[in-house]
Amino acid sequence: MASPTPTDLDDDANAPAPTHPGLTPPLGALSGVIAVAAALGVGELVAALVSPDSSPYFAVGSWVVDHTPQAVREWAITTFGTSDKLVLFVVMGAVIAIIAAGCGAAERRRPPIGSVIIIVFAVLGAVAALGRAGATGSYMLPSILGGAVGVVVLRVLIGMLDSDSDATDSGTADSVAAEPDSARRAPVSRRFLLTAGGIAAAAVAVGALGRTMLAGASRTIADRKAILLPTPADPAPPVPPDADLGVPGANRFVTDNVDFYRIDTALQVPHLTTADWQLRVHGMVDEEITLSWDELLAMPMTERLVTLTCVSNEVGGDLIGNARWLGVRMTDILDRVGVQPGSNMLLSTSSDGWTCGTPVSAITDNRDALLAIGMNGEPLPVEHGFPVRQVIPGLYGYVSATKWVVDWEFTTFSRAQAYWTTRGWSATGPIKIASRIDRPSAAEVSPGDVVIAGTAWAQHVGIAQVQVRVDDGPWQEATLAADYSDDTWRLWKYTWPATSGTHQISCRAIGKDGKVQTSENADPIPDGATGLDSRTYTVT
Repeated sequence: MASPTPTDLDDDANAPAPTHPGLTPPLGALSGVIAVAAALGVGELVAALVSPDSSPYFAVGSWVVDHTPQAVREWAITTFGTSDKLVLFVVMGAVIAIIAAGCGAAERRRPPIGSVIIIVFAVLGAVAALGRAGATGSYMLPSILGGAVGVVVLRVLIGMLDSDSDATDSGTADSVAAEPDSARRAPVSRRFLLTAGGIAAAAVAVGALGRTMLAGASRTIADRKAILLPTPADPAPPVPPDADLGVPGANRFVTDNVDFYRIDTALQVPHLTTADWQLRVHGMVDEEITLSWDELLAMPMTERLVTLTCVSNEVGGDLIGNARWLGVRMTDILDRVGVQPGSNMLLSTSSDGWTCGTPVSAITDNRDALLAIGMNGEPLPVEHGFPVRQVIPGLYGYVSATKWVVDWEFTTFSRAQAYWTTRGWSATGPIKIASRIDRPSAAEVSPGDVVIAGTAWAQHVGIAQVQVRVDDGPWQEATLAADYSDDTWRLWKYTWPATSGTHQISCRAIGKDGKVQTSENADPIPDGATGLDSRTYTVT
């Protein structure tokens, strides 16, 4: 074998030091993730100084909610229930991380593609923020400044990676020979790791600070705790003991605040104080007014138990609750402003810009429609509309139950449309009669007497009967709990002599108007689901 020549030795000595090419793409992707995290963190901090609605993350999230196809939204509510917002946040976070990693990888391979992508998304964030209710030009600042920081961080980190690569490529034979193999193969310097780690930590800290400031929770919580609810001039009748069934696992007549369902479009819960709140009343009225918290509190208060239901509630679903509400009769305000003939719609607006169209007839027909400030003996929980919301019996929430309400415009259905009616939902939304099996929750039961218990509702009509059917047998009458009012649900139970085998249990309700709950299945869109709740039990 021939000995190596001096030239061969020189070539070997001048060859680039071996690197670890498998780590180069991940480090570029990591740079992108850190850069976008820094952009979002700065965006949250700047938004705290401008407005919560200007947050790039939540502005884009709200835009996604507003433009999500109805079928997708209904699938999300049906699948995830009240956790739909959490799922949206997780999905958004995952998508952002993937895009951010792509930005870093692209910037490393073909600059400035990654920087351009960040700029594009900063522009999209600014446009989404400008689309929020009450937006001004300042709403663009969080996205613009965040995007600028993201580009700078990306360029700095990618520049360090490029510098490390150049330094490794220019190493001499002596330096290469002197270094341990692990050092020669390292694609990244300690400087990069320290810088990247420091920026990542700073991004988390800045984002957390901005989110804390954005929440505004401390002022609202302190304000809520300081409220002493007034004694109602018209208190609710007492709830009889037998309004509850006393059956383990059965539904309770009054739903605790923490268990009350929440379905709305607010990704960030508005944090108003009573000092911030006011209600502007205008449109087709004789006298326009702006009502303050103190003025509202000085009006006579009415207390009523009312069951609220979401139109997205599937057959057998749990998007329903019954609570004790305290507030001012909405008719008292209508009498004060003088609603003009021809106005058949109240267009109410939440502080976050969500709108709701309510038939004026549903307010003026002597039902207990309230501008509520209390729920189950407490000031409204923040997530349920503090300081003021609407409660109107007999209508699905999307046409009645505006939370954080700040604006009333009296108009007509021919002139205006609300948030959900523009998306194909019915304009009036009366609640449909329904019933649900609540227990047993397990699919397997023992032979013998099994208590089937559930809930039935037909708000503003009332429940007269509930019937239960086993398999294809005849309808049998269930035992009803005490009838409290036509505007609340009614609990029921049925003792089933269970025999071995697999059986299907169904239920149906009959209203005080004689209407029998239909067995015809219909999706929630456009005016509420129909069909019978059926459960399959195996008796072993």
